[in-house]
Amino acid sequence: MRQRTIVPLSALLLLGSACGGRAGPVATSILPVAPADSGPTVTVDSLGAVVARQAGDSAADQAVLDSLHAPRGRHADSLTSRPAAAAQGVAAVRGEDVEREAVRLFGPEGRAVVGGEVAAPRFDIDVTSFAANRRVLEYLEFFQVDARDRFEIWLQRLGRYEGMIRERLRAKGLPEDLVYLTLIESGLSNTAVSRARAVGMWQFIAGTARLYGLTVDPWVDERRDPFRATDAAINYLADLRERLGSVYLAAAAYNAGVGRVERGIGRLPGEPDSVGDHTFFQLSDRRYLRRETRDYVPKLIAASLIAKQPGRYGFDDVSPAPPLVFDEITIPDATGLDVIARLADTTVATMLELNPQFVRGITPPARSVVVRVPRGRGTLAAMRFDSLPATDRITFVDHYVGRGQTLSDIARRYRVSVALLQSANPTLRPHALRVGQRIIVPMSGRVVPLSAWSVPPEHTYRRISRGGAAGGGARLAPANGAGGDGEPLATHRVQRGETASTIARRYGVGLTALLNYNGLTMGSMLRAGDILRIPPK
Repeated sequence: MRQRTIVPLSALLLLGSACGGRAGPVATSILPVAPADSGPTVTVDSLGAVVARQAGDSAADQAVLDSLHAPRGRHADSLTSRPAAAAQGVAAVRGEDVEREAVRLFGPEGRAVVGGEVAAPRFDIDVTSFAANRRVLEYLEFFQVDARDRFEIWLQRLGRYEGMIRERLRAKGLPEDLVYLTLIESGLSNTAVSRARAVGMWQFIAGTARLYGLTVDPWVDERRDPFRATDAAINYLADLRERLGSVYLAAAAYNAGVGRVERGIGRLPGEPDSVGDHTFFQLSDRRYLRRETRDYVPKLIAASLIAKQPGRYGFDDVSPAPPLVFDEITIPDATGLDVIARLADTTVATMLELNPQFVRGITPPARSVVVRVPRGRGTLAAMRFDSLPATDRITFVDHYVGRGQTLSDIARRYRVSVALLQSANPTLRPHALRVGQRIIVPMSGRVVPLSAWSVPPEHTYRRISRGGAAGGGARLAPANGAGGDGEPLATHRVQRGETASTIARRYGVGLTALLNYNGLTMGSMLRAGDILRIPPK
């Protein structure tokens, strides 16, 4: 019999460790649990129910984010629609009122008089010079009125991660108030997925994520890991600021790609050595940046103003979620997070919140990974896992619907009943299955072979880049031309008629490795002029 071992890591992780790796605090809503006893307790929440709730929450986030990132004209009416705001009992804040308050707040004396003297907040990004910018004022109104309910939730989430992100920004020598980028990128949602297939709190696309050392595969997507993704995002922002010499230009390049920003700077009159934060607004005023990027820094400034002083802008009832603390244990083979939840006497929702990088709710088969459990539960969970039979490690598999499949077909494949599938997937509509839809299949008491796992659908990335990776959020290779492991980055410019296969053969690398390294699939289209990164042999 092959013996499996597990190494508990039950030491308390310090808040905001900037040394990288997997250390760092997390924030979660851990429910009260019963004292440890002779056996694990039963988790009330089913995985399917928790996943359904997460999906609904993510959809609500995405609706606001789509509106936030839309061209300004598309929501201009809502910015001036006061009756709707009045109906919700929200005090409407007119642009001229906001502008007057911004002048008061950031006047020469550095103090504001609104019902008495109030000390002006301190920012380490240049908010004061641009607080009365027209687009900043528009987004202040948008966050206060149109997106009010959701923005309040985002401010609550900010409490989970703000300390950790500020610590790591400070360690890298970056302004700590760049933490507010997470508000406009994702609303601090680890499960956010943009239309450009950018994922996670920091909205990385797959190619750039891998370039900065994140794992992205069908089992683990570290773009969803707030701690690993934060390290990658901060390294990327540091590269951009070093290259462009400005925090706001770095933020613009994070959104649009450094090539686009540099080309815009090259079109400006005057000497290039005078580049600074004001340069962003020069590029914006001349429309040298696309619309979304022109609004990116104003969104950041508006979100920063509110997040730094929520009460001043009407967010009086925000209760920031507490930062999480956790233990880590090593899991050597495929195990469901619902099973680990029982071993740690916690909930499935808590485990998914602590470990969003495990996209299937299960740790990878035949691969040792670190899993977070609530603080103080590491040793207990590790001891229980060590005596857990292999047949009890998996309670479900996830199936991704193929073309033409019915629920009955899927039930027969896994030798379960249709009723069992329906009970495990509360929102399932049996007669409206979608290709690629995820269905949770209960498998308790059986050893699950690798062949039983359905392959998740891969998203096609239409382009690589012309100076940056396509998609949302982070878009460009590091300025120093190095890969995530520090080795020189080899690239290839696609010529007319070339395919991924011919390029892979030319450089002596595997086709799969080439595709994965660039965030591509077999269905991706290459065009002449695209830049491919060549993986190390």
